[in-house]
Amino acid sequence: MSVETTKQVSDEHPMEHLLRMDRIPHIWCSTCGLGTTVRALAEALEQLEIDHDKVAVVSGIGCTGRVAGYLKLDSFHTTHGRAVPFAMGLHIARPDMKVIVFSGDGDLVSIGGNHFIHTARRNIDITVICVNNFIYAMTGGQVAPTTPIRARSKTTPYGNYETPFNIPLLAASSGAVYVARWTALHVRRMAMSFAEAISKRGFSLVEVIAPCSTLYARLNKLGTGLSLMKFYHDNSEIRHGADLNDIAIDYQSKIVVGKFLDVEKPTYLDALNHHNAGIFGDKYKPYGGGNGSD
Repeated sequence: MSVETTKQVSDEHPMEHLLRMDRIPHIWCSTCGLGTTVRALAEALEQLEIDHDKVAVVSGIGCTGRVAGYLKLDSFHTTHGRAVPFAMGLHIARPDMKVIVFSGDGDLVSIGGNHFIHTARRNIDITVICVNNFIYAMTGGQVAPTTPIRARSKTTPYGNYETPFNIPLLAASSGAVYVARWTALHVRRMAMSFAEAISKRGFSLVEVIAPCSTLYARLNKLGTGLSLMKFYHDNSEIRHGADLNDIAIDYQSKIVVGKFLDVEKPTYLDALNHHNAGIFGDKYKPYGGGNGSD
Protein backbone atom coordinates (compact mmCIF):
# COMPACT_ATOMS: atom_id res chain seq x y z
CA MET A 1 0.00 0.00 0.00
CA SER A 2 1.44 3.38 -0.99
CA VAL A 3 2.04 6.20 1.49
CA GLU A 4 -0.73 8.23 -0.16
CA THR A 5 -3.22 5.37 0.12
CA THR A 6 -2.28 4.73 3.75
CA LYS A 7 -2.82 8.39 4.60
CA GLN A 8 -6.16 8.45 2.79
CA VAL A 9 -7.44 5.39 4.69
CA SER A 10 -6.23 6.75 8.04
CA ASP A 11 -7.85 10.13 7.38
CA GLU A 12 -11.27 8.71 6.52
CA HIS A 13 -13.90 8.35 9.22
CA PRO A 14 -15.80 5.03 8.83
CA MET A 15 -19.10 6.95 8.95
CA GLU A 16 -17.95 9.85 6.78
CA HIS A 17 -20.74 9.22 4.27
CA LEU A 18 -23.26 10.03 7.04
CA LEU A 19 -21.41 12.93 8.69
CA ARG A 20 -20.91 16.51 7.54
CA MET A 21 -17.12 16.42 7.86
CA ASP A 22 -16.87 20.08 6.83
CA ARG A 23 -18.44 20.94 10.22
CA ILE A 24 -15.99 18.83 12.21
CA PRO A 25 -14.59 19.38 14.82
CA HIS A 26 -17.92 19.60 16.62
CA ILE A 27 -18.77 21.94 19.50
CA TRP A 28 -19.40 19.25 22.12
CA CYS A 29 -17.23 18.95 25.19
CA SER A 30 -14.90 15.97 25.41
CA THR A 31 -16.43 12.83 26.98
CA CYS A 32 -20.03 14.10 26.98
CA GLY A 33 -21.29 10.92 25.29
CA LEU A 34 -22.96 12.58 22.35
CA GLY A 35 -20.30 11.46 19.90
CA THR A 36 -20.80 7.77 20.67
CA THR A 37 -24.58 8.21 20.53
CA VAL A 38 -24.41 9.78 17.05
CA ARG A 39 -22.07 7.00 15.93
CA ALA A 40 -24.58 4.41 17.23
CA LEU A 41 -27.34 6.03 15.16
CA ALA A 42 -25.12 5.89 12.07
CA GLU A 43 -24.44 2.20 12.78
CA ALA A 44 -28.18 1.57 13.10
CA LEU A 45 -28.88 3.17 9.73
CA GLU A 46 -26.14 1.01 8.21
CA GLN A 47 -27.64 -2.14 9.73
CA LEU A 48 -31.06 -1.31 8.31
CA GLU A 49 -29.69 -0.45 4.86
CA ILE A 50 -32.21 2.37 4.59
CA ASP A 51 -32.12 4.74 1.66
CA HIS A 52 -30.64 7.85 3.29
CA ASP A 53 -32.81 10.03 1.08
CA LYS A 54 -35.78 8.58 2.98
CA VAL A 55 -34.52 9.53 6.46
CA ALA A 56 -34.99 12.86 8.22
CA VAL A 57 -33.54 13.90 11.59
CA VAL A 58 -35.20 16.61 13.68
CA SER A 59 -33.59 18.20 16.74
CA GLY A 60 -34.41 21.01 19.13
CA ILE A 61 -32.32 23.35 21.27
CA GLY A 62 -29.39 22.50 23.52
CA CYS A 63 -26.24 20.43 23.18
CA THR A 64 -28.07 17.43 21.73
CA GLY A 65 -30.03 19.72 19.45
CA ARG A 66 -26.86 20.32 17.45
CA VAL A 67 -26.90 16.71 16.20
CA ALA A 68 -29.02 17.49 13.13
CA GLY A 69 -26.34 19.84 11.84
CA TYR A 70 -23.67 17.14 11.81
CA LEU A 71 -25.58 14.44 9.94
CA LYS A 72 -25.50 14.18 6.15
CA LEU A 73 -29.25 13.60 6.00
CA ASP A 74 -32.31 15.78 5.57
CA SER A 75 -32.16 17.49 8.95
CA PHE A 76 -34.02 20.22 10.77
CA HIS A 77 -32.86 22.25 13.79
CA THR A 78 -36.10 23.49 15.31
CA THR A 79 -37.10 25.88 18.07
CA HIS A 80 -36.92 25.00 21.76
CA GLY A 81 -39.29 22.19 22.70
CA ARG A 82 -40.80 21.89 19.23
CA ALA A 83 -38.80 19.04 17.71
CA VAL A 84 -41.58 16.49 18.26
CA PRO A 85 -44.49 18.45 16.69
CA PHE A 86 -42.22 19.42 13.80
CA ALA A 87 -41.42 15.73 13.30
CA MET A 88 -45.10 14.85 13.50
CA GLY A 89 -45.91 17.35 10.76
CA LEU A 90 -43.09 16.01 8.63
CA HIS A 91 -44.34 12.45 9.06
CA ILE A 92 -47.93 13.34 8.19
CA ALA A 93 -46.76 15.20 5.07
CA ARG A 94 -44.26 12.49 4.06
CA PRO A 95 -45.31 9.15 5.58
CA ASP A 96 -42.88 7.39 3.25
CA MET A 97 -39.92 8.80 5.22
CA LYS A 98 -38.37 7.60 8.48
CA VAL A 99 -38.44 10.55 10.87
CA ILE A 100 -36.07 10.54 13.85
CA VAL A 101 -36.10 13.08 16.68
CA PHE A 102 -32.69 13.41 18.33
CA SER A 103 -32.70 15.84 21.25
CA GLY A 104 -32.13 16.28 24.98
CA ASP A 105 -34.15 15.72 28.13
CA GLY A 106 -34.79 19.43 28.75
CA ASP A 107 -35.95 20.04 25.20
CA LEU A 108 -38.16 16.95 24.99
CA VAL A 109 -39.78 16.52 28.41
CA SER A 110 -39.63 20.04 29.87
CA ILE A 111 -40.70 22.77 27.45
CA GLY A 112 -41.61 20.06 24.93
CA GLY A 113 -43.32 17.77 27.42
CA ASN A 114 -46.89 18.36 26.29
CA HIS A 115 -45.95 17.64 22.67
CA PHE A 116 -44.11 14.50 23.79
CA ILE A 117 -47.04 12.93 25.64
CA HIS A 118 -49.67 13.73 23.02
CA THR A 119 -47.56 12.49 20.11
CA ALA A 120 -47.04 9.24 22.04
CA ARG A 121 -50.79 9.13 22.80
CA ARG A 122 -51.58 9.41 19.10
CA ASN A 123 -48.92 6.77 18.34
CA ILE A 124 -47.36 8.85 15.59
CA ASP A 125 -44.85 6.76 13.65
CA ILE A 126 -41.64 8.54 14.65
CA THR A 127 -38.57 7.53 16.65
CA VAL A 128 -37.41 9.71 19.55
CA ILE A 129 -33.84 9.48 20.85
CA CYS A 130 -33.62 11.35 24.15
CA VAL A 131 -30.11 11.98 25.46
CA ASN A 132 -30.54 12.51 29.19
CA ASN A 133 -27.67 14.26 30.99
CA PHE A 134 -29.74 15.24 34.08
CA ILE A 135 -29.25 18.98 33.64
CA TYR A 136 -29.75 21.98 31.35
CA ALA A 137 -26.26 22.02 29.91
CA MET A 138 -26.01 24.57 27.11
CA THR A 139 -28.03 27.20 28.99
CA GLY A 140 -25.77 27.20 32.04
CA GLY A 141 -26.44 24.20 34.27
CA GLN A 142 -29.91 24.83 35.68
CA VAL A 143 -31.97 22.09 37.34
CA ALA A 144 -33.95 19.98 34.85
CA PRO A 145 -37.06 17.81 35.16
CA THR A 146 -34.70 14.82 35.08
CA THR A 147 -32.18 15.99 37.71
CA PRO A 148 -32.00 13.29 40.43
CA ILE A 149 -32.95 14.22 43.99
CA ARG A 150 -29.89 15.53 45.92
CA ALA A 151 -27.93 16.32 42.72
CA ARG A 152 -26.60 19.87 42.50
CA SER A 153 -27.18 22.33 39.68
CA LYS A 154 -26.67 26.09 39.29
CA THR A 155 -30.23 26.70 40.49
CA THR A 156 -30.17 24.02 43.23
CA PRO A 157 -26.74 24.56 44.81
CA TYR A 158 -27.76 22.59 47.92
CA GLY A 159 -29.27 19.73 45.95
CA ASN A 160 -32.45 19.08 44.00
CA TYR A 161 -35.57 18.25 46.03
CA GLU A 162 -38.11 17.80 43.20
CA THR A 163 -39.03 14.31 41.99
CA PRO A 164 -37.66 13.89 38.46
CA PHE A 165 -39.41 12.33 35.48
CA ASN A 166 -39.00 8.64 34.77
CA ILE A 167 -38.83 9.10 31.00
CA PRO A 168 -39.47 5.48 29.91
CA LEU A 169 -42.52 5.34 32.22
CA LEU A 170 -43.73 8.68 30.86
CA ALA A 171 -43.46 7.45 27.28
CA ALA A 172 -45.07 4.07 27.91
CA SER A 173 -47.95 5.43 29.97
CA SER A 174 -48.61 8.02 27.25
CA GLY A 175 -48.93 5.41 24.53
CA ALA A 176 -45.50 4.52 23.08
CA VAL A 177 -45.13 1.07 21.50
CA TYR A 178 -41.35 0.71 21.93
CA VAL A 179 -39.35 1.94 24.94
CA ALA A 180 -35.71 1.28 25.80
CA ARG A 181 -32.85 2.82 27.78
CA TRP A 182 -29.06 2.48 27.51
CA THR A 183 -26.02 4.41 28.64
CA ALA A 184 -23.69 6.13 26.18
CA LEU A 185 -21.14 3.33 26.64
CA HIS A 186 -23.56 0.54 25.64
CA VAL A 187 -22.63 1.37 22.06
CA ARG A 188 -23.52 -1.90 20.32
CA ARG A 189 -26.71 -2.46 22.31
CA MET A 190 -27.65 1.16 21.72
CA ALA A 191 -27.17 0.80 17.94
CA MET A 192 -29.29 -2.38 17.91
CA SER A 193 -31.99 -0.61 19.92
CA PHE A 194 -31.95 2.37 17.56
CA ALA A 195 -32.40 -0.01 14.62
CA GLU A 196 -35.34 -1.73 16.34
CA ALA A 197 -36.95 1.58 17.24
CA ILE A 198 -36.62 2.95 13.71
CA SER A 199 -38.11 -0.24 12.28
CA LYS A 200 -41.03 -0.16 14.71
CA ARG A 201 -44.32 1.24 13.43
CA GLY A 202 -45.55 3.76 15.95
CA PHE A 203 -44.08 6.05 18.58
CA SER A 204 -40.76 4.62 19.76
CA LEU A 205 -38.41 6.02 22.40
CA VAL A 206 -34.81 5.25 23.29
CA GLU A 207 -33.40 7.10 26.30
CA VAL A 208 -29.61 7.41 26.43
CA ILE A 209 -27.99 8.24 29.78
CA ALA A 210 -24.95 10.41 29.06
CA PRO A 211 -22.77 12.66 31.24
CA CYS A 212 -22.52 16.42 31.11
CA SER A 213 -18.79 16.62 31.70
CA THR A 214 -18.58 20.42 31.97
CA LEU A 215 -21.47 21.24 34.32
CA TYR A 216 -23.15 18.24 35.98
CA ALA A 217 -19.89 16.42 36.67
CA ARG A 218 -18.13 19.51 38.06
CA LEU A 219 -21.04 20.83 40.12
CA ASN A 220 -21.44 17.43 41.77
CA LYS A 221 -17.68 16.76 42.07
CA LEU A 222 -17.99 13.51 40.13
CA GLY A 223 -14.68 13.68 38.26
CA THR A 224 -14.37 13.89 34.51
CA GLY A 225 -17.06 13.15 31.99
CA LEU A 226 -15.24 9.93 31.10
CA SER A 227 -15.22 8.73 34.70
CA LEU A 228 -18.91 9.62 35.03
CA MET A 229 -19.76 7.82 31.79
CA LYS A 230 -17.89 4.75 33.03
CA PHE A 231 -19.75 4.97 36.36
CA TYR A 232 -23.11 4.95 34.56
CA HIS A 233 -22.09 1.95 32.48
CA ASP A 234 -20.54 -0.08 35.29
CA ASN A 235 -23.45 0.63 37.65
CA SER A 236 -26.12 -0.31 35.13
CA GLU A 237 -28.16 -3.51 35.22
CA ILE A 238 -29.64 -4.94 32.04
CA ARG A 239 -33.21 -5.93 32.85
CA HIS A 240 -35.32 -6.39 29.72
CA GLY A 241 -39.04 -6.10 30.35
CA ALA A 242 -38.54 -4.47 33.75
CA ASP A 243 -41.49 -2.93 35.54
CA LEU A 244 -41.30 0.71 34.45
CA ASN A 245 -42.39 1.85 37.91
CA ASP A 246 -39.15 0.37 39.29
CA ILE A 247 -36.59 1.98 36.97
CA ALA A 248 -36.52 5.58 38.24
CA ILE A 249 -32.97 6.93 38.48
CA ASP A 250 -31.63 7.99 41.88
CA TYR A 251 -28.52 10.08 42.41
CA GLN A 252 -25.38 8.03 41.69
CA SER A 253 -27.21 4.74 42.09
CA LYS A 254 -27.85 1.69 39.93
CA ILE A 255 -29.35 2.43 36.50
CA VAL A 256 -31.70 -0.14 35.01
CA VAL A 257 -31.23 -0.42 31.24
CA GLY A 258 -32.68 -2.61 28.53
CA LYS A 259 -35.71 -2.93 26.28
CA PHE A 260 -38.77 -2.37 28.45
CA LEU A 261 -41.65 -2.31 25.99
CA ASP A 262 -42.27 -3.68 22.50
CA VAL A 263 -45.97 -3.96 21.59
CA GLU A 264 -48.17 -3.64 18.54
CA LYS A 265 -51.08 -1.26 18.10
CA PRO A 266 -52.54 0.90 15.32
CA THR A 267 -50.64 4.04 14.43
CA TYR A 268 -52.24 7.44 14.00
CA LEU A 269 -52.53 6.99 10.24
CA ASP A 270 -53.93 3.47 10.69
CA ALA A 271 -56.67 4.91 12.91
CA LEU A 272 -57.31 7.79 10.50
CA ASN A 273 -57.67 5.47 7.52
CA HIS A 274 -59.91 3.05 9.41
CA HIS A 275 -62.14 5.88 10.61
CA ASN A 276 -62.49 7.55 7.23
CA ALA A 277 -63.04 4.26 5.42
CA GLY A 278 -65.98 3.64 7.74
CA ILE A 279 -67.48 6.99 6.83
CA PHE A 280 -66.75 7.21 3.11
CA GLY A 281 -66.48 3.54 2.17
CA ASP A 282 -65.10 2.78 -1.28
CA LYS A 283 -64.82 6.49 -2.06
CA TYR A 284 -62.03 6.92 0.50
CA LYS A 285 -58.45 6.65 -0.67
CA PRO A 286 -56.18 5.56 2.22
CA TYR A 287 -53.75 8.22 3.35
CA GLY A 288 -50.12 7.20 3.29
CA GLY A 289 -50.35 4.28 0.90
CA GLY A 290 -52.74 1.91 -0.82
CA ASN A 291 -52.80 -0.55 2.10
CA GLY A 292 -53.47 2.14 4.69
CA SER A 293 -50.01 1.85 6.27
CA ASP A 294 -47.65 4.64 7.33
